[in-house]
Amino acid sequence: MQGKIEALERTIHYEFKDKSILRQALTHSSYANEHRNGKWAHNERIEFLGDAVLEVVVSEYLFHNYPKENEGQMTKIRSSLVCEFTLSQCARDIQLGNYLYLSKGEALTGGRERNSILCDAFESIIGALYLDGGFEPAKAFIYQYLLKDVEDKTLFYDAKTILQEMVQGNNWGSLSYELLEEKGPDHNKEFIVQAMVGERVLGKGIGRTKKAAEQQAAYGAIKKLKSEQV
Repeated sequence: MQGKIEALERTIHYEFKDKSILRQALTHSSYANEHRNGKWAHNERIEFLGDAVLEVVVSEYLFHNYPKENEGQMTKIRSSLVCEFTLSQCARDIQLGNYLYLSKGEALTGGRERNSILCDAFESIIGALYLDGGFEPAKAFIYQYLLKDVEDKTLFYDAKTILQEMVQGNNWGSLSYELLEEKGPDHNKEFIVQAMVGERVLGKGIGRTKKAAEQQAAYGAIKKLKSEQV
């Protein structure tokens, strides 16, 4: 277990003074429930703190870097940056899923790739950095792994609108979203959707609501279309 913690420290270029903070940040509630001996605390409290630090850092960044935007426009950009999909993508960039402590069942059912778990873990890492080293390490992490390519990440928030405009502007045909699969209990649904123009599949998305899955599918479609135009 110590090797897992040290590997992540090397990945994010930060050595924790208190390793137990990082271990807790990496511990999903399913793992803590599976090991009910009092040794393992899960990451939900640290995630709560990380979410607050994240909002402050992103708000400050937008205030200084978008001087012409009003409050509503900055709020919209911030929402796109701190949404579940964006943060889960950032978590994938550092392969955060590989470092998580999950229950056997959660791991077997794809928990290491589940957007909700990755998003929460990313926020937990921010909280852990803040607890261990203060504001600056947490801020540096957010800048490195979230704010380095803001324009690409903000595409997600308006992905469906942008894709519709691209399709109509190029007269490619009719854009539609097809529900491929709906699974899981009512309190934890997962929807799989694909974005199509005519019979051509442009992107697929997974989300806890149909709308979120469609948004992710549209985002994938935009990236695919942009790469074809290069």
